[in-house]
Amino acid sequence: MFGVERLFLQQFWNILERSLGSAGCYVTVCKQQRQEVRIYLAKLVGVKYPTRMMSRGILMNEDLLQRAILEQEPKDKGQGIANEEGTQLDEILKLCLEFRNLSFNGIELIEGLESLQKLELLNLSDNKISVLENMETLERLTHFSIANNLLGELDIVLYLRKFKNLFNINLFGNPCSKEGDYTLFIAAFFPDLKFLDYTLLDENTKKEASIKHRYVLEEMKCEELHKQKAEKAEQRKEAEAKLHNDAFVEFLNGSNLFKSMFNDDQEADKLHRVPEITDLLLTFEKQMGDLCEQVFETGLAEHKRRDKEVNCFFTGQNETVIEYQQKALHILANFEQQHKERTVDMRKISDRELLKVKINQCNDEINQLCKGLMTLEFQMVSQLEDITKRLDINISEMVGYFTEMVQGIFAQCRDLEDDYNGKVRVSALALLDDASKDNLDEFLPDDVRILFTDKETVMDALATGHDNHLMKINDRETQLVSRANSWKVALIKGIQDKDLKENRMRIKDLHRYMDHLLVQLEEFQ
Repeated sequence: MFGVERLFLQQFWNILERSLGSAGCYVTVCKQQRQEVRIYLAKLVGVKYPTRMMSRGILMNEDLLQRAILEQEPKDKGQGIANEEGTQLDEILKLCLEFRNLSFNGIELIEGLESLQKLELLNLSDNKISVLENMETLERLTHFSIANNLLGELDIVLYLRKFKNLFNINLFGNPCSKEGDYTLFIAAFFPDLKFLDYTLLDENTKKEASIKHRYVLEEMKCEELHKQKAEKAEQRKEAEAKLHNDAFVEFLNGSNLFKSMFNDDQEADKLHRVPEITDLLLTFEKQMGDLCEQVFETGLAEHKRRDKEVNCFFTGQNETVIEYQQKALHILANFEQQHKERTVDMRKISDRELLKVKINQCNDEINQLCKGLMTLEFQMVSQLEDITKRLDINISEMVGYFTEMVQGIFAQCRDLEDDYNGKVRVSALALLDDASKDNLDEFLPDDVRILFTDKETVMDALATGHDNHLMKINDRETQLVSRANSWKVALIKGIQDKDLKENRMRIKDLHRYMDHLLVQLEEFQ
């Protein structure tokens, strides 16, 4: 149903509402009733009402968010976040996805909101949502409206307790809002809430609610406290793991590398049950652990140095940009003032020849402005390039020093492996000799005694193990060095790419401004 039929039904509905109102009736028709009336009216006039939006849920994706934000932008010009490349979702403060026109949004699942980290107001009214989920990143949320949805139980609403800034909730029209304990339940479990369904929650209501639900509240608070402690512990663990990873030394504190060298080595397991070799292994593990700890501590210290250097760079870069922006603004302010005065004077000139002279002068002034701003831009770009080159040099030196240090330590690890393997070979040969004379220690396990009856197997196992151990050491060294160098390259390239993009955007804006000024001049010709 489109065109005339749609207009007819809309007018019919408006007339019906006005008629009821003039008869002294207060019309409070819910969205489902309105929809049913419209479908009924459509049948009366013999047209098909479009119900496809009611039968299929709408996906909350970036496209939907972009369209909704653009639709609300004329009303909220203060946000000023739209640009040619789309809307910057991480700057949005308000988002409304409620009832629109003759159809409902039909949203069934809350999703796709991860980027809206600064969102303060979210309106999801008049949809088909039955579960509150996927809102974890909306930490700044203060107003949340989800009226006329399908939230069936009050326990579902407890999901919102994590939003500590929330003081206005609208749940009107959901099945859960019709429960007898609705207001006291919300007041009890959301003690900082100021408004529920746009009605003030007074202190008497909150007091009554806290008394009624005090036992459940105490139990829930204990559970939440325990959960918060667990989450903080997990966050600390994740932050520590990220630090180690950023420093390229993850799992190098302790015996992780050493243990990985002997994984899945069955023959080595048998050898290690020989007392003499067990002692050698323990000494080897201690020495390897000490060297790995050196790599680990060096990595953390060097990461701190690099981090300080990078932060210093970005501070200097930002100061440079601000300095040149202020210079450009000063030039523009002077030009705008003079240009305004020139255009006012030109409007008073009736002599065509004199006007032509003034227009040419304005053209010259615009060209001078463009030249001055472009010169300023090139100076800023040149200075930014110099700053980036210095960063590249400093970071390269730091990464070079770090990799050289750890390569020296890994060389010591290889020496330890060589020494350990040599001593194990000596012990193994002695045991093979004892075995040939049937003089092996009677307390050795049977599988170990059997192993030492075959010299070739023992020697092959030692050689293979030695090669595998060296390969593990070499692989970890290569991984560390290559990641450090790749990080350095990616850092500098990322900075250069960002600077180039911003330079092009500024030049594009400058040319757009020049074109605007020239179009204004054409009005005088």
